[in-house]
This record gives sequence, C-alpha cells and structure tokens, in this order.
Amino acid sequence: MTARHDHGNTPAAWTAVTIILIGSFAGGLGLVLGSGLGFYGGLGLMAGGAAIGKVMQMVGLGKQHA
Repeated sequence: MTARHDHGNTPAAWTAVTIILIGSFAGGLGLVLGSGLGFYGGLGLMAGGAAIGKVMQMVGLGKQHA
C-alpha cells in the first residue's frame, strides 16, 4: 500500500501563503528601512493571512480533516 502525499494544494492554503509572503516582504522592508509602521504592518498582515486561511478552511475551501 502506498502512502498518499497531500501537500495542501487548496485555495485556502494558497491564499494564506500568498498573504503571509507579502506581509513578510513588507515587514522585512520596514525593518531594513527603519520603519516601525512598515514592520508592524507586515507582522499584522502575516497574522491576518493565517486567520484568513483558517476561515477559508472552515467554510470548505481547505483540506477537510477526518
């Protein structure tokens, strides 16, 4: 019996990862430029991306757990 590999290729996962990556870029740019607003805005965007991904999973756009 072979194991099935599921890498989470769902709309919820793609959306969450995209938002988190944008937030990471914004936060890193804010850190390098010395902008507290940019840094903390990026952190907020990353947290928001995780929350949006979870909400999307809960409405059926993510992987369903057994």
